Amino acid sequence: MQTKHFFTDPDHLVRTALHSLTLTNPSLAFDPDNKIIFRRPDSVKKSKVAIVSGGGSGHEPAFAGYVGHGLLDASVAGTIFASPSAEQIRKGAMDCVNNEKGVLIIPMNYTGDVLNFGMATEKSRAAGIKTEFFAINDDAGVGKKKGGKVGRRGIGGGILVLKIVGALAEAGASLEEVYATAQLANDNLASVGASLEHVHIPGRPVTAAEDSIPHGQVEVGMGIHNEPGSHRVKASLPELVKTMLFQILDHNDPDRAFITHRPEDKFVLLINNLGGLSALELSGITDEVYRQLGQDHSIKPSRVIQGTFLTSLNGMGFSVSLLKVADTGLGAGKSFIELLDAPAEAVGWTAPIKSSTWEQHSSDAPVQLKRTKPAHEVPSNLKLDPAVLRKVLGSGLRRVIAAEPLVTRYDTIVGDGDCGVGLKRGAEAILALLENPSSGLTDDVVNAVNRIVTVVENTMDGTSGAVYAIFLNALAHGLRNQDPGSSTPATTEVWANALDHSCKALANYTPAQPGDRTMIDALYPFCNKLQTVKDVHMAAQAAQKGSDDTKAMKASLGRSVYVGGEDEWVGKIPDPGAHGLAEFLTGLAEAL
Repeated sequence: MQTKHFFTDPDHLVRTALHSLTLTNPSLAFDPDNKIIFRRPDSVKKSKVAIVSGGGSGHEPAFAGYVGHGLLDASVAGTIFASPSAEQIRKGAMDCVNNEKGVLIIPMNYTGDVLNFGMATEKSRAAGIKTEFFAINDDAGVGKKKGGKVGRRGIGGGILVLKIVGALAEAGASLEEVYATAQLANDNLASVGASLEHVHIPGRPVTAAEDSIPHGQVEVGMGIHNEPGSHRVKASLPELVKTMLFQILDHNDPDRAFITHRPEDKFVLLINNLGGLSALELSGITDEVYRQLGQDHSIKPSRVIQGTFLTSLNGMGFSVSLLKVADTGLGAGKSFIELLDAPAEAVGWTAPIKSSTWEQHSSDAPVQLKRTKPAHEVPSNLKLDPAVLRKVLGSGLRRVIAAEPLVTRYDTIVGDGDCGVGLKRGAEAILALLENPSSGLTDDVVNAVNRIVTVVENTMDGTSGAVYAIFLNALAHGLRNQDPGSSTPATTEVWANALDHSCKALANYTPAQPGDRTMIDALYPFCNKLQTVKDVHMAAQAAQKGSDDTKAMKASLGRSVYVGGEDEWVGKIPDPGAHGLAEFLTGLAEAL
């Protein structure tokens, strides 16, 4: 692999690369603290849906290169191949864009991105902003069976989805129309990548353990972060293209039938450079793909788009994407083809920046960011005596703290040993908030939940911390949705409805379901029972039973999937996260 780079500091590289976009497109601004590229407010129509995307750096021009008129309103960048934080994304969606008509948050389908962009979605909703979330997933290189609950990865074809929804939003469509069109485009899209070599991240030392693809072989279906594909093969370019198109278009293959095609169907073809191919080779690949589509599949693409759209640093490969043209049902000017043809002033797309844009934005004065009120500063009318809150929550939190040694022992056997400590750290921090006389807690229950959310986000890390934070943000939103406009007690029914909302929101960002041996096995039974019988004691018993039932389960998600020696612990050790949560819920019930 190529290990020589001009930059040795990846963080400096990312920030300077982002800043350069404001030099090549004067309608853009840059928030360096949060690595957000966004459109200057005076360049954006006030009555449009905002489109926010982003992800790890290293995929340039995605995603910041697509910010501009007719495409994205903001992009949030992480470090190389790592998702940005939920707080970065929150600022992008709430502070950097005009969100009066709503926001579509639309990253690629990778676990870190889904969780962090999802958490920001719930925080935006909790603040009263109309927000939708969609994770683009177009990779057909890994079949449905291998993809499992996580689903398809998002790769090069996803840029077509961004272009379509960006143009549609610019045309004045509603959030509902933009969201539905994103889903429609994704449902009619499939892509496959291939690469001759893995890539090396600038500033990272080379290790002997790093995998290298043998000379003469190619990885079919390789992901954009060096993830393996379906297989490696020795093949000529025509043989390779034949395999890739077969994976995309063979709708008789039940493992890869993501799109179907009939003789009358029309398609858009995208050939994407993963970063390291010469323009000469990429053009030759386009010609070969186009020839085989006509010869073997009777497809003459309505549009052929070639270029560097979503890369893997300097990856020695390319991806092929086919978008089947479907009827959006939105009328003239809003078909897939028309939306793709619509002009866009984004340096990552092919349309040039107009001269009028340079003249209009000749000033490079910094933009003063607006400040959207955080969720905990937006009052509600749902009331609960703070003394009751301290008593009930305190009981559950103390029980979690006391359970730490046992949870840690369980997690040492079936996980990586940090679950108990993480739960204890979060519980102690929330308890400190509740017991602090100057914490500012009032009888506003939505305010209290939002303050607890902040504590959880600052003290609980890892996947479990993100899951709890998403759930609690959604809980605040579910409570606020029941605000009647006048002072009303937060009854058991109100809590049950809010928890039901949280469970549905959480399902948008994690595939975990009861039976997967996760904390969900305790959480969902509690919420479902509470919704049914409105009795906290019975709900806590259901959570405890759910936790106990995980003893006999084989893990399908989480760290336990990779832990061996199941014969020694199956039937004996519950899922640590489920056990810790059940202890908390039991403590709640004991205080009532």
